[in-house]
Amino acid sequence: MQNYTIFTDSTCDLTPEQVGECDVRVMPMEVVIGGQAFLHYPDEREMSLKEFYTRLRAGETATTAAISMGTWEQALEEELKKGNDLLLIIFSSALSSTCDNARMAAEELKERYPERKIVIVDSLCESLGVGMLARMASKWRAEGRTIEENAALLEGIKLKVHHWFTVDDLAHLRRGGRISGTTAVVGQALGIKPILHMDGEGRLVAVGKVRGRKNAIRELINRMEELAEEPAEQDTFIIHADCPEDAQTLRRELLSRIPVKSVTINQLGPIAGAHAGPGTLAVFFVGKHR
Repeated sequence: MQNYTIFTDSTCDLTPEQVGECDVRVMPMEVVIGGQAFLHYPDEREMSLKEFYTRLRAGETATTAAISMGTWEQALEEELKKGNDLLLIIFSSALSSTCDNARMAAEELKERYPERKIVIVDSLCESLGVGMLARMASKWRAEGRTIEENAALLEGIKLKVHHWFTVDDLAHLRRGGRISGTTAVVGQALGIKPILHMDGEGRLVAVGKVRGRKNAIRELINRMEELAEEPAEQDTFIIHADCPEDAQTLRRELLSRIPVKSVTINQLGPIAGAHAGPGTLAVFFVGKHR
């Protein structure tokens, strides 16, 4: 196995078990809810997702903060001192300064560790899109790919990782500035559910709307049916923000229509959850170029 450490951040929404299987290092990100700051780790050690979404449902608001240059520098140097090269797979730079901060930290460290390699991949993904890339990188490392080969493979596939979302409550998109207050009020009254996806620039954009939750779930499957490449050969992921029953419904309907290798359900962490809100539901897969 090649001797390099894979880093990602806690937007990846991998479970502790998945993190262990992949042998990746996950950098926590900060969330503030109701004036209380906490770091989100995959094991939810500082605040459970259940508590977080319960508080959002009760009307509290949440904000998130990027990983600072200093935090990156400290964490990366720990691995460099061990003699390891570093491959970083980071949350979309279009949504956070986390990737830019990592780049600045890497430039500083390269001066002190000129013999070491630090390779950064701006995932242009969020949530399990980042997690899927981390899993791929772990697999390729285990197969003996060099750090440069691994990064090249990630760059080649990252814009084929699809994220299709729907949200249950438009108020959170309104607070994030993605829709107007009037649109949110009218849409909520009419049961309008937006369909969103990650575009080629790494931004979450609204691309459609349907009436009602059942139709929104069907539309997510429609998008996968249209865009997935060789679904029977790939692992598909579903993510939910405190709506496990809807996630199971999505899984059942997806399996009834599309032959896939596997479907895994994870929970949406507070980084994306702070902006999308409880009731968010999404499907992730590899498909045609975005």
